[in-house]
Amino acid sequence: MMQIQRVPALVLCVMLLLAVLGCGGAPAERVGSYEVTDAQGHVVTFEKKPVRVLNYALWLDDVVLGLVPSERLVGIDHLADDPNSSNIVGIAEQIPVKLNQPSAEQVMALRPDVVFLDAGRDAAVAESLRDLGIRVVACEKPRSADEVRAAVRLVAAALGEEEKGGALIAAYDAACQTLADRVAAIPPAERKTVLVISMSPTFGNRGGLFDHLCTMAGVVNGAAEIGLEEGQSLTKEHILAVNPDVLIVPVWNDHGSYDIDKFNREYLDDPALQTVQAIRTQQIVRPHEGYIYNASQDMVFGAQDIAHLAYGNLIEQPVGRHLTVAE
Repeated sequence: MMQIQRVPALVLCVMLLLAVLGCGGAPAERVGSYEVTDAQGHVVTFEKKPVRVLNYALWLDDVVLGLVPSERLVGIDHLADDPNSSNIVGIAEQIPVKLNQPSAEQVMALRPDVVFLDAGRDAAVAESLRDLGIRVVACEKPRSADEVRAAVRLVAAALGEEEKGGALIAAYDAACQTLADRVAAIPPAERKTVLVISMSPTFGNRGGLFDHLCTMAGVVNGAAEIGLEEGQSLTKEHILAVNPDVLIVPVWNDHGSYDIDKFNREYLDDPALQTVQAIRTQQIVRPHEGYIYNASQDMVFGAQDIAHLAYGNLIEQPVGRHLTVAE
């Protein structure tokens, strides 16, 4: 069963107090209408705090559920209850409506007070929903710690929960510091080179989410090391060039409907790759993809998972972790 990483009540109270003081003594509850400017520059007006919330991405489900209880979501991503793809399975099972890029008609039927979506992936969807009079807040998908903080602040502001946003960021920062302290104990000479094979072949490139997680995990991202930039796909020639100590392979199987082992065997059984260090020494590892692809405050557990895969029990494996300050 998933163990939610809830912030203790006393710590939460202190975080909320600090957040209030940092905002000039703003009241905990909003009174009257308010506005936020989303990642696309749209000013979105709220007459009151939204109650019915819908998200167009699993990472946004994670952020929202870090701030408010599951009862506020009118639906959740179709992969949220897949243990290979999600770290919020226990929560997702409580939300009956599962969605995969819902149509405008489906959205209208759910009567959301606000829809959060990915500004990069769903720009066209955002315009269509706005044309229908649906309140939309476009959010930039994070790739780094600073971008996580920005996304949490935007979502929290739209929900009218700025104080909880500050508390969630504080919890995220504390988790990051705990991991950094553990990683610092690993001698530089023992740091390992890691390469990820992904269903999305550009996932591990320099400057992306995985690259940032590798830095947090104290490993060298092989794809970045050989200069793969955004948009460049990892090839088998690149795998040979990196010659990684550890090879991360995907586990996604779309609720069991996709043969991921067949996909992996195309690499692991290729005669041309048998000299690769990770394959030769059988340092083939399988991550919890609900962490390493997680672009929410829970990305810290993605970094922890990578560190565990590389260094074993020197860094404990994250199990059932989800940062939330929701009551």
